[in-house]
Amino acid sequence: MDIYTFIGTRIRELRDERRMSQDALAKQLRVSTNTVSRWETATYKPSIADVQKVADLFGVRLSSMLPDEEEAPPVNKALLSATGDLPNEDIEELISYAEFRRARRRLEEAKKKH
Repeated sequence: MDIYTFIGTRIRELRDERRMSQDALAKQLRVSTNTVSRWETATYKPSIADVQKVADLFGVRLSSMLPDEEEAPPVNKALLSATGDLPNEDIEELISYAEFRRARRRLEEAKKKH
């Protein structure tokens, strides 16, 4: 499944779980209902910022909006060392940032393929 088809399906699943119409979601995201419809059908390709807004609205991690990567990158010892004494809220912020960067890279790669 193509990454944008996955994202569209995920948006529809989250919206359906909450019994939210496309119109209601569009209003909360400040986009048109057609835009939501076209994201869900992968006719339009949402930006990483749009995908982040959807994830935030539904209270899910950005990474859950994307298909699993084939292979996880190796853990970097320097990163573990640098974050060892950070409080949990800082770790969560770093994780969110890393997920955002990874998602942005994956969407950019997908756009190059199309």
